[in-house]
Amino acid sequence: MRIRILWVGRTKEPYLNEGIKKYLRLLHPYVPLEIIEFGSEKAFVSAQRLREKEGERILRGHSNYILLDETGKEKTSMEFAGLIRSLEAEDVDFVLGGAFGVSDEVKRKAGMTISLSRMTMTHEMARLFFLEQLYRAFTIIRGKPYHH
Repeated sequence: MRIRILWVGRTKEPYLNEGIKKYLRLLHPYVPLEIIEFGSEKAFVSAQRLREKEGERILRGHSNYILLDETGKEKTSMEFAGLIRSLEAEDVDFVLGGAFGVSDEVKRKAGMTISLSRMTMTHEMARLFFLEQLYRAFTIIRGKPYHH
């Protein structure tokens, strides 16, 4: 298994960057992982146009992915670990949109859509929360004591 995480824009908050680095280090022994950052579009266009332009970049060369979006299906940590376990023989791409989410086309073309929470969070926080859940999933799969 190899995991690629595609997200829009850079993480600007230092405390989130530190957390992201921490979980990337923790994930390193479990899975080859690559972060692909797409630059965000200029904010002077409408939110819809912004999502469309960012969506074009996401879809360029990425056709089989799991979307992380508020409209997706919620999973418990154990259910998410089961999903990761079922995909261990594959390479998996996860997509996180920018500040205004993703285009309808990105949503439509996703192989699966998962919600991290019914609560709203910043797209930068979603990155950290997702990496923590990914780490938790691997510790569950491997029987490590991180998840109680």
